Amino acid sequence: MGKIIMTVDDSASVRQMVGFTLRDAGYEVMEASDGRDALAKLNGKTVQMVITDLNMPNLDGIGLIKFLRGSAAYKFIPIIMLTTESQTDKKQEGKAAGATGWIVKPFKPDQLLAVVRKVLG
Repeated sequence: MGKIIMTVDDSASVRQMVGFTLRDAGYEVMEASDGRDALAKLNGKTVQMVITDLNMPNLDGIGLIKFLRGSAAYKFIPIIMLTTESQTDKKQEGKAAGATGWIVKPFKPDQLLAVVRKVLG
């Protein structure tokens, strides 16, 4: 069974692009439209990584990370922020919440895969 990665982004086109890139590299992908949707779909399921946007309705990326880090099931999984935000203070906020890494949009598929492979081994 392939490694499962959840992608969380309110942009359908970004979810599609990330999903295609990951599936093409042999990963299984779960998709969610925002943090609240992600939590509902995860609901105890096993995933090896979460890739999330920062700015989303209902529950943003920082809120999602904080929630996952507070959950025994997801406390130690890698969480990558994939966002248009590149300011140092936003990165610090993400890191403080528990983000493993940060990729700025627009991203190149090989850049995304390099980060995923580095983190997942």
